[in-house]
Amino acid sequence: MKVVYTDKAPAAIGPYSQAMILNGVLFTSGQIPVDPATGEIAGDTIEVQAEQVMKNLGAVLAEAGTSFENAVKTTCFLADMGDFAKFNEIYAKYFVNKPARSCVAVKTLPKNVLCEVEVIAAVE
Repeated sequence: MKVVYTDKAPAAIGPYSQAMILNGVLFTSGQIPVDPATGEIAGDTIEVQAEQVMKNLGAVLAEAGTSFENAVKTTCFLADMGDFAKFNEIYAKYFVNKPARSCVAVKTLPKNVLCEVEVIAAVE
């Protein structure tokens, strides 16, 4: 197993890693819309927060030597399913290969953000 860490994504705020690689497969922790440069939540709309989540995931994927194109499964958490369509617009710009996905609404996300996404991706 290999631990993945980049300072271009938010540091873990608990006892976990940004991501792990096992047998050529990357498993990311859920990324929330924290700007790694400031430690602050990016924006207050689903569009701005989803963009920051994707930037954070992109940084973790790049550090692991892979990309959005190699994603095979995502799990998406929304604070409000009313944001589903707007979230999908942002998501679709990054996950163009349409990996398998689960998307659920949850009662509360860390730091009261609007979305969180985790990814499983092949590492070539």
